Amino acid sequence: MPRINRAIELLESGQPIYYGSPSKINYEGGLAASKTWVDYLLIDMEHSLFDLPNLKAFMAGLIDAGPTPSGHLTPSVVVTLPTNGTNEAVIRANAWMIKQFLALGVHGILLCHAETPGAVKAFVESVRFSFQNIGLGQKLGPGQRGSGGQSFASKIWGLTENEYLQKADVWPLNPTGEIMLGLKIENQIALANVNESLGIPGIAFAEWGPGDMGMSFGYLDKHDPPYPPEMMKARAKVLNACKDNNIAFLNGAGPEDINEIIDEGVSVISCTKETAEKGKLYTNRKTL
Repeated sequence: MPRINRAIELLESGQPIYYGSPSKINYEGGLAASKTWVDYLLIDMEHSLFDLPNLKAFMAGLIDAGPTPSGHLTPSVVVTLPTNGTNEAVIRANAWMIKQFLALGVHGILLCHAETPGAVKAFVESVRFSFQNIGLGQKLGPGQRGSGGQSFASKIWGLTENEYLQKADVWPLNPTGEIMLGLKIENQIALANVNESLGIPGIAFAEWGPGDMGMSFGYLDKHDPPYPPEMMKARAKVLNACKDNNIAFLNGAGPEDINEIIDEGVSVISCTKETAEKGKLYTNRKTL
């Protein structure tokens, strides 16, 4: 069976992936986004509305207008969690958000302000079903996701419910898993714990969140370069922690620096279509 999650498929092949956000989160937005050029769609529910009905309609629109140009039923969809990764207790208390997102068939979740290894552990466990045993005892306990949310999600993935249950696990911890989890290491507390947090199995990618990282250093708005030395040091620390733990690093790029960014080891990239096309040429990517 081919991959459900196009983004994972590309990362496995050694290709960088490019992402962007849809213009509307509703049924019509899903219809329009089905033919997107991006490798995954990022849906912000950290700062935008926590709107599950329209997210469900959006996912239905993706299916109804599919398949994608690459032949997948839908583009990959990653959603940002509204809650912060402050500690394990916070994630346990807000795990219902994770269950709700997954029940709508999304392919990934991004945890903002991932400050502690305990929060990351609880995050991964909240995504997994209890029968999945890969990684148990390796800093992970049993999965906490319960049965009952697989009906709609399995339809979005084009699988039977039993097939969905087997595939809905975290990659790359589970090589056949189709869910990708990301972390935002975007303040000084998260930065201090980055090596331990990225050492928790089940994370696919991480970023350094320059806007919030800059605020944690006292800057009002340092989302875009040039960055002061302490922020560049923070970025390097997150990038190196990703490399040490075989996790993809996320960063923005433009047409003027896309080749340099790729050479640096960035493999999840926020950019325009023009920049992505230049990146694809640089890495000899043959697929859409």
